[in-house]
Amino acid sequence: MDNNFNERGVMITRNGLSAGGQIFSLREILNTRTETIQKNRIVPLCLSLPGAAVAVGGGIAGSGAALTIGVMLTVVGYLAWATQDITHRLMVTTQSGGDREAISSPDRDFVQRVEQALQGALAALRQATEQQS
Repeated sequence: MDNNFNERGVMITRNGLSAGGQIFSLREILNTRTETIQKNRIVPLCLSLPGAAVAVGGGIAGSGAALTIGVMLTVVGYLAWATQDITHRLMVTTQSGGDREAISSPDRDFVQRVEQALQGALAALRQATEQQS
């Protein structure tokens, strides 16, 4: 059995794609695409903006507790933003299941390498099928 790709738990053979406990038959795959999921802005903003307002209000009013809570909320909002990763995922369109996520990774190059290997395997399968007919 030929292994066209075998890296980080993703394996593409002449018959299928195995990734994340899922197995996709190459004969079922119609299309692939890479999607990028950006960082979530809502949670960090919902923490940081009220935190900054409470910190300013606490500083003006001379309330140490309000100032401390406001600064803490602002820092937590910043950390919520800084620790998020931009995620890239490989979506596979199949005949029976529509669009499904095959892999997800913060490493865009890895996802693109998997997509290229999968496109190559699909092209080889289609060429072999045409030669048989």
